[in-house]
Amino acid sequence: MKQIIVEIAEDGEVRLETKGFTGKTCIKESQFLKDLIGEEIQRQLTPTYYQRGKTMIKRHLPLCG
Repeated sequence: MKQIIVEIAEDGEVRLETKGFTGKTCIKESQFLKDLIGEEIQRQLTPTYYQRGKTMIKRHLPLCG
């Protein structure tokens, strides 16, 4: 399930966290909130950012020449 979690601290700092997204879609899907909130101060990318989704790459190597 895809989620965008918004946390607002007592000092007004807003934190966005995305779950269930792979690759750069997390940034694209949460951009509308960043546009509303204002300037992005810090970004921390998770390992799922570097995944390509469920695409599998297969290579066939010749065993006999």
